[in-house]
Amino acid sequence: MPIRPADHGIFASSGGGVTGAAYIAGGREASVVATVDKFAFPDDSRSTLGTGLATATRYMGGASNGAVAAYFAGGYQTSQVATVNKLAFSDDGLSTLGTGLSIARYQLAGAANSGTAAYFAGGAWTRKTTVDKFAFSDDGRTTLTTGLSFANYTLSGAANSGTAAYFAGGNTSSGNVDEVDKFAFSDDGRTTLTTGLSSTRGSLAGAANSGTAAYFAGGYGASRLDTVDKFAFSDDGRSTLGTGLSAATDLLSGAADSGVAAYFAGGYDGSATVTTVDKFAFSDDSRSTLGTGLSAARYELTAAANSSALA
Repeated sequence: MPIRPADHGIFASSGGGVTGAAYIAGGREASVVATVDKFAFPDDSRSTLGTGLATATRYMGGASNGAVAAYFAGGYQTSQVATVNKLAFSDDGLSTLGTGLSIARYQLAGAANSGTAAYFAGGAWTRKTTVDKFAFSDDGRTTLTTGLSFANYTLSGAANSGTAAYFAGGNTSSGNVDEVDKFAFSDDGRTTLTTGLSSTRGSLAGAANSGTAAYFAGGYGASRLDTVDKFAFSDDGRSTLGTGLSAATDLLSGAADSGVAAYFAGGYDGSATVTTVDKFAFSDDSRSTLGTGLSAARYELTAAANSSALA
């Protein structure tokens, strides 16, 4: 059974249903792995990249630059790291940024303003308020003057590209929280939503239908949850989907084919690590479960996606 507290928030947005893919990276099976599974849009077929992460890593944050590249940041190897891996979508080639995170950390969250910058927020060993920003023009890093409203880890991220990043839930010194911090891309200013998650929880996953809504799924509060909360970008109002995950799960990952569907993959359901990939259609928020799941059961993983719809 996984040791609490645990992972992450992960964000990705992607593909328009024409081209693109979700990339599910790293995590723990019997041991920590460097595996990257790729689910092609729109047929959801799975392949596993010949070259995975540079090093077996769990508890990373993930974000994407449109149809250009995925960024997998931080995480835990034999200790917490500051490494940022960049996976180019043109050939699935992997490189490592010369400048990593400002502080080595894991259990962090990622979100991105496609075409502009990736944001990596929070994390542990000790809880952080830190938000690092990587400009896509040159992969240069700055650190926001205003960080999270609480020192936080096991949070999740999602973004309305061009408008704002949302970092939701997690664990602070007071325990699990329901807060959602919103960072406006225009000036990187932070506000905290009046209405947070439907319950306090960490170890959840996030994904977004850019221009429409963010989805935050699963996690651990008083127990594991199958809940999927939806935040409409028009007014930041929250609703909770009538149909949640196929099982109450934490330590999972999230990615999205923007305009089409959100994918929530892997995790721990209280009795076993799973290969499950649940897909939520944005047209009606209905859930299906892919016939082909991950290449192996794993948790403490992250995700990002080739967002052709945002290119």
